[in-house]
Amino acid sequence: MLGVGVVGYGYWGPNLVRNFMSDAETRVVAVCDRAPQRLAEVGRLYPAVKTTTDPQDLFRNKDIDAIAIATPVATHFDLALEALRAGKHVLVEKPIASTSDQASRLIDEAARRKLVLLVDHTFVFTGAVNKIRDVMRDESFGRLQYYDSTRVNLGLFQHDVNVMWDLAVHDLSIMDYVIDAAPVAVSATGLSHVPGQPANLAFLTLFFDADIIAHINVNWLSPVKIRRTLVGGSKRMIVYDDLETSEKVKIYDKGITVTETPDDVRKLLISYRTGDLWSPKVNETEALRLEVAHFRACIENGEKPLTPGERGLAIVRMLEAADESMKRRGEAITI
Repeated sequence: MLGVGVVGYGYWGPNLVRNFMSDAETRVVAVCDRAPQRLAEVGRLYPAVKTTTDPQDLFRNKDIDAIAIATPVATHFDLALEALRAGKHVLVEKPIASTSDQASRLIDEAARRKLVLLVDHTFVFTGAVNKIRDVMRDESFGRLQYYDSTRVNLGLFQHDVNVMWDLAVHDLSIMDYVIDAAPVAVSATGLSHVPGQPANLAFLTLFFDADIIAHINVNWLSPVKIRRTLVGGSKRMIVYDDLETSEKVKIYDKGITVTETPDDVRKLLISYRTGDLWSPKVNETEALRLEVAHFRACIENGEKPLTPGERGLAIVRMLEAADESMKRRGEAITI
């Protein structure tokens, strides 16, 4: 049975502990957090789990084979590196690190020690996103034309990272998973409305070598919560609404047909096609449950994760380029 230690029991840590405890082949040996009241909650819910305020207690524990890290972004690198150096497999919350250099060092350390390094890009494990990926790879979808996502709400304000590193990281990881091409440049604009704090709203446009464009809108100051993505193909289009309790994915047989006349460009004809709408069945198993089982299987079988350190590095590079573009008021920055 795989012994797991969890560092961080704030917002995401309880979900990790719950899912590791639910997996029949893993057990949570210990939880680390700086707040005594959070550790007291662990004691009430899971009396057999050890608690500590020092992560070194987890790194030194021979009963722990893997470490899950759910702490502020600025701490990811140091904690993950120490865990890897202690011979522990690592699951680290998104984003993998604060810089691409740090991410590269974690990847090298894990490879050198032959340890599993999995980045918690949770949406990659959802049934909805995997269904979207399947649809996009089907001939009936046609050629991908655009990816447009909105992820807005009122709060939670982060103090160590801007809204792109907090919210857009989800959309970038989904985009990276479903699109068979990598963006080559990014343009980003954004603002902070709280003095001295990171940007709380941002707009990203990502450019590809092919005739594909992606746009992401993220915002901590929206009066409503929206989690909606539109994916346009030349034959079909997809609407993904993560807040829908059912029918999260809808596929539209809609689009345009362009007819060109050789003699006169003014006679270019655009006709509209309207067909059926349907919502395919998607796997409703909790994504984190699947991710935890996948993490364990990768450790047991020596396999590469679906969301390895390399994918985390790719996302951090996009975010770094977006930060630089925002400083330059939207100038396109090569990734």
